[in-house]
Amino acid sequence: MPSTHPPDTARRAALWMLLAVLFFALMDAGMKWLAADYPPLQVATLRGAAALPPVFVWVLLSGRAASLLRVHWRLHLLRGVLGIAMMFGFVYGLARMPMSTAYAIVFVAPLLVTAMAVPILGEKVGPRRWSAIALGMVGVLVVLRPTGEGVVTLAGLALLAAAACYSAAAITVRVLAQRDSTEAMVFWFLALLALGAGALAWRGWVPIQAHDLWPIAGVGLAGALGQVALTHAFRLGEASQIAPLEYTGLVWVVLLDLTVWQLLPDRVTWIGAAIIIASGLYLLRRERVHVVAEPP
Repeated sequence: MPSTHPPDTARRAALWMLLAVLFFALMDAGMKWLAADYPPLQVATLRGAAALPPVFVWVLLSGRAASLLRVHWRLHLLRGVLGIAMMFGFVYGLARMPMSTAYAIVFVAPLLVTAMAVPILGEKVGPRRWSAIALGMVGVLVVLRPTGEGVVTLAGLALLAAAACYSAAAITVRVLAQRDSTEAMVFWFLALLALGAGALAWRGWVPIQAHDLWPIAGVGLAGALGQVALTHAFRLGEASQIAPLEYTGLVWVVLLDLTVWQLLPDRVTWIGAAIIIASGLYLLRRERVHVVAEPP
């Protein structure tokens, strides 16, 4: 089924998505940099707090400030809890392995979203999509190498748990998107992340050094700009067409690993990442076919 969006609009959607992926990769690089000196929960706090001011400005400029108060609090609180757990696991793993390896593991999240949508949302998933999910999990096992002299570590398992929390949070977004505004979902996620992670990190809080203020500001700005770009992308384009562009993030994190930390993933990690990405792309294709065959 051809896209209903004009070619120019589709191109602009793709460019916005590519820009969003770049901003989020820069944000993650900033968090990895900060994680060398600060605990994971403190980094999660700084990520949420630093992004709140520019996001609030974006909400004001969009003229949707009133929508921040008309929300379903229980789902937002659940998403906030999942977000704190996700950020803790992601930052913990990010601090202990190359960004490219961390990305390879968390790329399994779209597969987990589809798997979770079956029991939680009652969505139907056919055998081909279940096969794609199973293949993606094989790719994760290749990256983690749990047998022989494998490299299963607490960091790798933390990233896998972060992907699971992200997937569960994405399910709440599917429900919230039918009720609350995009601006409310972005703002309250960041606010709850900052408040919740901050409360948990308070006892072990490390004083912030002056030379880290720029990286913290960069994390907040990149996160906010990434969210704005992502919103434009999904407003202009079809999800099934622009979602695969998220995998271009691997290119950016490989370049960041190489230029900043002088690291590159090994051959086995590349193989596992290729399996995960291939299964994710196939799943997206099958979901598009499913939507065309059974339109809502």
